Amino acid sequence: MVKQTAGRDQLGDFAPKFAQLNDDVLFGEVWNREEALSLKMRSILTVTVLVSKGLMDSSFKYHMMTAKTNGVTRKEMGEILTHVAFYAGWPNAWAAFRVALEVYGDEADDGAGDDFSPMFGIGSSNDAYAQYFVGNSYLNPLTDPAEAGVFLANVTFEPGCRNNWHIHHAERGGGQILICTDGRGWYQEWGKEPQALTPGTVVVIPAGVKHWHGAAADSWFSHIAFEAPGEGCSNEWLEPVDDGQYPQA
Repeated sequence: MVKQTAGRDQLGDFAPKFAQLNDDVLFGEVWNREEALSLKMRSILTVTVLVSKGLMDSSFKYHMMTAKTNGVTRKEMGEILTHVAFYAGWPNAWAAFRVALEVYGDEADDGAGDDFSPMFGIGSSNDAYAQYFVGNSYLNPLTDPAEAGVFLANVTFEPGCRNNWHIHHAERGGGQILICTDGRGWYQEWGKEPQALTPGTVVVIPAGVKHWHGAAADSWFSHIAFEAPGEGCSNEWLEPVDDGQYPQA
């Protein structure tokens, strides 16, 4: 959920209508229409347009930081600005890269590359559920439920990636089991402290429990997700795990 108060903070007295439109309409409504575009895609579009117009003021740095928060990786941002340079102009791209270097700093390339090779394969970008994740995740189905009767999938999270709070509902049975295979991650149930996840950790999540899981801030992470059989099963996706809830250690 995007919340903005900059308009009222800076222009509330001078231009209250502009401030209201900025905070409530642009950020309160447009940026929060995730059923149309993900926050990550909105960040990419915003950065691209600002570079094209040569607008490299303080708001551009804010949008670059927001893009990072919304899951645009260092490698992706480098490729985005390189591509945009041919359409928006070389000087504009250079100016954008200077801001990108400030925001992304000297952190290592966060692509999986040769540094992370999960035992069950990284699979493909988890685009179908991207709106329910902070950061990038990847899905590699391991079974065909039509043949096996159950669905197992290897889910891989880039560093800092986590899914939203969610609940597995069921009239009978149901729930989920996580079998951690690679890297380090976190699991948390609502009202409880986060639990560190390492290879070999098994997490049993009963139906009806609000929870989230994902990677540690400085590590890739993979687990096998097993949807336990049940009757009347469904998933309810809830709010994202914000930085205040996400363990940084």
